[in-house]
Amino acid sequence: MHYLTFDLSDDTEGVATLDAMASTSAEQHPAVMAEVQQVLDWAWHAFPHTHGPADEGGQWDHDLQVNIEPDGWHSIALTLTADAAFAQEFTDAFGPRED
Repeated sequence: MHYLTFDLSDDTEGVATLDAMASTSAEQHPAVMAEVQQVLDWAWHAFPHTHGPADEGGQWDHDLQVNIEPDGWHSIALTLTADAAFAQEFTDAFGPRED
């Protein structure tokens, strides 16, 4: 990952939240979206039948927001909510970001 850096937080009910944001020029936006797609492809492959809200029995869920700012910058926010098993496998797969 070159653009997305995920922050992990947990709540008292065992739900992990992985948040990532990126704000780039229009030229870099396709590369950011490729990273988003890489993460979502991994999640769908690793946990194919468990997508959905935790309160409805899902093991993982996601929210993707894409905004084009008036100055031409493109901002994305990707949030994954998941159980501990998903969060651990995510960390194993993507690890900490190396600058």
